Amino acid sequence: MADPSSSDRLLVTAALPYANGPIHIGHLAGAYLPADLFARYQRLQGEDVAFICGSDEMGVAILMRAIREDRTPEDIIDTYHPQIRDNFERLGMSFDYYGRTSSDTHTETTQEFFRVLDEKDVFELRTDEQLYDPEAEMFLADRFVTGTCPVCGFEEAYGDQCEQCGSSLSPDELDDPQSTLTDATPELKETTHWYLPLGDLQPQLEEWIGAHPEWKNNVRGQIQSWFDEGLKARAITRDVPWGVPVPADVAERHGLEAEGKVIYVWFDAPIGYISATKEWADEQGTPDRWADFWQDEDTRLVHFIGKDNIVFHCLMFPSMLMEHGDYVLPDNVPANEFLNLEGEKLSTSRGWAVWLHEYLDEFADERHTADLLRYALATTLPETKDADFSWEGFQRRVNGELANVFGNFVHRTLTFAHRYFDGTVPPLKNPSDADRAMLDAMSEVPDTVGTAYDEYRTREAVFETMALARRGNKYFNETEPWHTREEDPQACANTVHVSLQVCAALSILFEPVLPSAAAELRGRLGLDRVRTSTPGADPTHAVGWADAGTPLLSEGDPIPSAADPEPLFEKIDDETIEAQVEKLRERAAQRDTDASTPDMDYDELKDNISFDDFTKLDLRAGTVTAAEPVPDADKLLRLEVDIGLEDRQMLAGVAEQMDPEEVVGLEVVVVANMEPKEMFGVESQGMVLMAEEPDGTFVPVTTAAENGSVVR
Repeated sequence: MADPSSSDRLLVTAALPYANGPIHIGHLAGAYLPADLFARYQRLQGEDVAFICGSDEMGVAILMRAIREDRTPEDIIDTYHPQIRDNFERLGMSFDYYGRTSSDTHTETTQEFFRVLDEKDVFELRTDEQLYDPEAEMFLADRFVTGTCPVCGFEEAYGDQCEQCGSSLSPDELDDPQSTLTDATPELKETTHWYLPLGDLQPQLEEWIGAHPEWKNNVRGQIQSWFDEGLKARAITRDVPWGVPVPADVAERHGLEAEGKVIYVWFDAPIGYISATKEWADEQGTPDRWADFWQDEDTRLVHFIGKDNIVFHCLMFPSMLMEHGDYVLPDNVPANEFLNLEGEKLSTSRGWAVWLHEYLDEFADERHTADLLRYALATTLPETKDADFSWEGFQRRVNGELANVFGNFVHRTLTFAHRYFDGTVPPLKNPSDADRAMLDAMSEVPDTVGTAYDEYRTREAVFETMALARRGNKYFNETEPWHTREEDPQACANTVHVSLQVCAALSILFEPVLPSAAAELRGRLGLDRVRTSTPGADPTHAVGWADAGTPLLSEGDPIPSAADPEPLFEKIDDETIEAQVEKLRERAAQRDTDASTPDMDYDELKDNISFDDFTKLDLRAGTVTAAEPVPDADKLLRLEVDIGLEDRQMLAGVAEQMDPEEVVGLEVVVVANMEPKEMFGVESQGMVLMAEEPDGTFVPVTTAAENGSVVR
């Protein structure tokens, strides 16, 4: 990890959310909340921070949704981009800029990046035959082709995957292929695409990754699995009508037509960080400043992502930056694992999710609505392994820690200051050992918490901050100012003085995770000279993070809070929590009921087979230990499955229905003796059995048997 003090600037990015649906708590815990806490802490440290994010608005998935819903892609992204942006703002996300990849700046930036790599002859051009719809007059992406599976005979298999038997396919392997756009019979037509030769770039990627032993183990482990498999060239253009167009001059350079060709979404999406930084610099009136953050070696670049994006941010984007030559490389990519919900995998298809916009609306009457969720998630972040969010746990964090510990300490301190010292800071004279110990403990916390933030141990940073509030409460109880105010008034004054100093420290230390409550507390204490963690904050302001360890209030300072101050936090009642749990159950039950409705058409039973044919199948019990998207394949997930005897890599065509975090941990049945098949440069070494419901939903066939057990 680079020494923060050696860098002039810090560029923080959070993974661009796909603009085809709302944000849920799994997204927040994976990338966005850790990034925000980190950026806010660094601003309090006086760092020159640019915190950049935006909506990812390109890609075949958006086009497919638009076609399925009889809408335009523009309509889809114009629906979800403002919703995502506005709800992030309501949560207190402190982006310096939140952009979108449909902007003109993004198109220009992506095309120029593509142009530079092409001029450097980084790409490979490959020509082959692909299916073409003569009526729609367009080449067909894999998901726009259906036909008969050559493996099992299913007549509605897609061009990348048979959803009946799970076989990985390519469109030209289907029998009787048909366009999903017009029902026309596709034709084979030659087309040429640009490929990024990741295999050729693997040695320099391995050298670069090897220079970062401090990166999280889950990140390095996943990268190593790709290295072990051997990186392969990836197509970075597509023949579809939605996306950033391939520059006409680049196509002409190779004697090709650019019309109808777009740049692959996982080439253009990370460039969205660059284009958004340009737009931010323009907005600030310093249009050239974006280059300071992207092209100056004195910048640290940190990508916050979920683990399903590791391959794109640690292999594809860095290789692009390396080959371009003018950009800094990531200093760290602290990817988080997955967040579960109430002991089960998050499942948007089943409605088993907590949506950010629903939470913000339904808890709008609570004090510091956003802070409550920010704190509960920050204490549950899946930093090294999958974690679980529960509504009971949410209530416990709010009531037991925010209200009973932090809020109670602040309330008692301010109440005593007003009731017995005329709303001013009393003098500290002849402090006792307990007084000095409390102040000494306070002085150590900024370094302890700051180190945890710097090393991406966000949960620990939040726990240590709350630990100071706990110690403050303990100190208040042990010094008993309700007794000493009559027996020893100066001892009482000392307790209140020290407690006020701890409250002032907490108003800074809690700023990253509780920005709303921390700001209110500073207002109650009259601390108007503290550097804030918001975008545009003056880094030279008098008081910052390091100062939280020193007394910030002076004898006689007025305390502006009311004589009978309102609690900083209110407790969440049981009825509110029960309503949220019941909503989850009802929503999931309704989805399950809908999926089991009997008025759907079922596939006819197939012809009988002999027992000998059945015994040829080697069916084994296994556990999915890892899952991630496959580059270039909109439908596929790459799974790692422990089948007892060994670990296997398998492809499953469920990416559009199941998030990777829903799959990890499943105890499944696999066909262990399926002939290996390579798709999109990844070898599938078996097949995970799935049941397809009448509405097309896939349900994994599960088992409680020990891994490696034979299914007979």
